[in-house]
Amino acid sequence: MLAYILRRFGILAVILFGSSFILFNLAALSGDPLEGLRTSTDPSAHRQMMVLINTLQLDVPPPLRYFLWLKGILAGFTGHIDFGMTRDSQLVSSTIATAIPTTVRLVFFATITAIVLGITIGIVTALRQYSRFDYAMTFIAFLMFSLPIFWVAVLLKEFLAIQFNNFLANPQIPITWIIGMSIASGIVWAAILSGDRRRVWQIFGGVTLLTAALLTYLSITSWFAKPGFGPAVSFILAIGIAYGITQLSVGLSNRDALRSAQTMAVISLILYFPNQYLFDHYASPLLIAIQLLVTFAIAAAVGTYFAKIDRTPTIRTAMLTGFFIGFITLIDRFMHTWNPYMSTDAVNFRPVPTTGQANPLLEPGNFWFSTLDILVHMFLPTIALTLISFAGYIRYSRGTLLDVLNQDYIRTARAKGLNERTVIMRHAFRNTMIPLTTIMVVDFAGIIGGAIITERVFGWIGMGTLFNRAVTSFDLNLLMAVFFITATLSLLANLVADLLYSALDPRIRTGKG
Repeated sequence: MLAYILRRFGILAVILFGSSFILFNLAALSGDPLEGLRTSTDPSAHRQMMVLINTLQLDVPPPLRYFLWLKGILAGFTGHIDFGMTRDSQLVSSTIATAIPTTVRLVFFATITAIVLGITIGIVTALRQYSRFDYAMTFIAFLMFSLPIFWVAVLLKEFLAIQFNNFLANPQIPITWIIGMSIASGIVWAAILSGDRRRVWQIFGGVTLLTAALLTYLSITSWFAKPGFGPAVSFILAIGIAYGITQLSVGLSNRDALRSAQTMAVISLILYFPNQYLFDHYASPLLIAIQLLVTFAIAAAVGTYFAKIDRTPTIRTAMLTGFFIGFITLIDRFMHTWNPYMSTDAVNFRPVPTTGQANPLLEPGNFWFSTLDILVHMFLPTIALTLISFAGYIRYSRGTLLDVLNQDYIRTARAKGLNERTVIMRHAFRNTMIPLTTIMVVDFAGIIGGAIITERVFGWIGMGTLFNRAVTSFDLNLLMAVFFITATLSLLANLVADLLYSALDPRIRTGKG
């Protein structure tokens, strides 16, 4: 294994050297950074040219200049990596250091959301092959594939920002919208739950009526202006989470796990108001981290208490239940912060922004306001990136699971009498994840590369924006720094994918033969 890794690192180094050498020389020969100064009538143009030549070493031929640049990169082995200077006489490393956190914040959550939603929906469509839900998701997936990101971003700005902000001034849902959304909800849930024709109509009618009643209640109470779950709704959601996590984890037939999950829901109700007190007086990331650790500790104790034998699945179910219930508690807290946040002078009752990474007018110091401001600025870009990328995961996971379900060992597992949940979750799902590993690893590596179009449309300054600026301004050092980081991560991602293959599939032995 060690020899294999060293051999792959050698190959990766050769690829990185060759690609960077070619790109450096092509970029250096494709444009002239001094073109604007050569035709300038400014008396100081000549002096500026000389400064730029000395700063960017333009008097050195590109092939030789590449090795001067490479020398600064290799200095990273001594802890002093040097990417050079930008055209603005700023350190490239400093510019990159400010852009990477922005890009990670923008793309990371969109990637996670796309993976979770895409794989979940893909598995459901595979299990319900040729059903109404399968046809609907197939249509949506191909539609998402075909949509340009800038067009999606413009639609999101119009309807989820501008129109929604206007709606918040008088959050009363028109009757036509209530009827339309209720019918749409009925169609969606009828397609998801499916069944014979009578069952489909029953689901459609019931969901349509419930949705209409819920939207009417939200409209009458102006819930969108002052949202929140409260202890009652939070407890109902916690019970639903307990049953859902138990079903996915071990199945509802495991009474020990179900009781553990239900106990976590009851504990969340008991701790609702103490948590709100802590949120009001000691709000900080440290508090949330401590609460998470305490949740896991309580879940481990609850799982240990209820499980007599084979405690690991029960403890795992309790921990997952506690984690998602804690997530609901956080969402509830942000909802209670929504109206005070809108009322600030910096927001002025238009909370969903169309551009920017944060509101510069918002006064610092309030943890909930600052965090909510970051989240609402991420809202539209995250949705745009998720809508485009999650369609691929739907198709990949669906096709892979269908292929796995036709394997002999799946038929053997069913013949042994295992229930369908165990066959899908313990046998089919694990092997479905093996081909998807490469896609996920490469997507995570691509996070640092940024999203050029999305960043430009929403006014974010990340790695994509730096790459675009480097190309348009002939900033060679900045261009090479962005390329070097993204290319290195992409190559390492392929190595990690190979190693994960051997970890996920015992039949694969990396490095032998």
